Amino acid sequence: MKVNTFSKAERLNKKILIEKLFSAEARSFTVFPLRVVYLPVDELDVPASVLISVSKRRFKRAVKRNKVKRQIREAYRNNKALLGTAANGKKWMIAFLYLSDEIVPLLTITECIKSALQKIVDN
Repeated sequence: MKVNTFSKAERLNKKILIEKLFSAEARSFTVFPLRVVYLPVDELDVPASVLISVSKRRFKRAVKRNKVKRQIREAYRNNKALLGTAANGKKWMIAFLYLSDEIVPLLTITECIKSALQKIVDN
């Protein structure tokens, strides 16, 4: 399996798991422009399952929302090895929620994703 892919199995799309992720037991923190919600779980087939959300309230146009989601996906795809190597068999559900009202450069998002993944691994 290629390391730098973002397969369908890595996308968080089951309603039950999403509700569990946003329950009271999940932990969260902010690395602007992202809010990261995460929860260790056992029932996943992959090391991490990811949800990416950009609010319609912040970007009315779908083109802009999709651009931000593509940037977050790309940053995660390139840096997910940080999560896999240090996870020690742990599996995670992670949600990246975009907070800014403006589109930030990919480099900024990449740095945020790196620090967020490092923080998840350290906890």
